[in-house]
Amino acid sequence: MTHPDDTPAEIVVKRFLYVNRKAPHGTIYALEELEMVLIAAMFEQDVHLAFLDDGVFQIKKNQKPAELALKDFSKTYGALEDYGVEKIYVEKESIEERGLTPDDFIIPTTVLRRDDMSALMESMDVVLTA
Repeated sequence: MTHPDDTPAEIVVKRFLYVNRKAPHGTIYALEELEMVLIAAMFEQDVHLAFLDDGVFQIKKNQKPAELALKDFSKTYGALEDYGVEKIYVEKESIEERGLTPDDFIIPTTVLRRDDMSALMESMDVVLTA
């Protein structure tokens, strides 16, 4: 993209944090948020992804949504690295409250305490929650 005077346009990079709080199935929120993450990454933004509350179940291994006649989009999380999305966080308290550990997830994550997650959110240019 160029300006009218033919000088190259400067790409403005923003720090986006997509916060996932909803369970993966039963609503469209999880899939739509994942699609937004991939689109932002395609536009070379600094994309961060966080899973809190029941959102931690979005990246849990061994889900079987087909048994409930639901679409399994969990494999799409594997594409995040291909899009340059590597800053993926889970809230420590959320996984502990649900009896999970980082080994239960289909993608690598960084575990943050609730206070650290709040600080991360405050450091972002844009925070989107689903």
